[in-house]
Amino acid sequence: MDDPIRLLIVDDHPIVRHGIRMCLARREKIQVVGEAGDGREALSLVRKLSPDVVLMDIDMPQMNGLAVTDLLAREMPQVKVLILSIYSNSKHVLHAIQCGARGFVIKECPAEEIIQAIETVHAGTTYFTMDVARVALNQVVLGNGEGVGLLRLSNREREVLSRLAEGENNQEIARQLNLEVHTVQTYRERIMLKLDIHSIAGLTRFAIAHGMVSLVPPPMPQAHAAARLGGPPET
Repeated sequence: MDDPIRLLIVDDHPIVRHGIRMCLARREKIQVVGEAGDGREALSLVRKLSPDVVLMDIDMPQMNGLAVTDLLAREMPQVKVLILSIYSNSKHVLHAIQCGARGFVIKECPAEEIIQAIETVHAGTTYFTMDVARVALNQVVLGNGEGVGLLRLSNREREVLSRLAEGENNQEIARQLNLEVHTVQTYRERIMLKLDIHSIAGLTRFAIAHGMVSLVPPPMPQAHAAARLGGPPET
């Protein structure tokens, strides 16, 4: 008998993770090896557990699912990412493809289709829900919508763009990515040229619109939270 597919579930809603586990409980071909509730935890668990497939939500705290997908595609390409999201618009679908996702299904899908998607991407084939596939094909073939602009950016350019949108300056980005400051400036100029956007505010709006940065703020340190509320930190 073949080894079961080792699956990591990534979603910031515990009830969603529990529901997926329940759907897979009697599936001998799929073994849930772990769960993560945010992007950074997902990265840590993938590095620790090396699952075969990651079932990945998009909108999460700490780091969104598409940013995690992009990092995994470069760091651990053997791990296949299947996006499971409430979103099915062109900007999220095209960004998921560009980041290296092997498939994209929406949360309204029946359990059997999600299971089929997991098995399909594990076998080395892509899987996209019919409506999602139609959106992606329309964008690429017909050139509709603004999502196509994202496809013009390289992986490194998208990484620089997401950091610019998070408010980091050239020096901070250079330090984080181990680059020279002038190299970051070159990437910044290329991004503006390719997208025909010539301000940081415009780049930030573009990044948010395409799901490249999370709108969910990171958890506030306990001491800072207490200070804002006018009381001492809990002990």
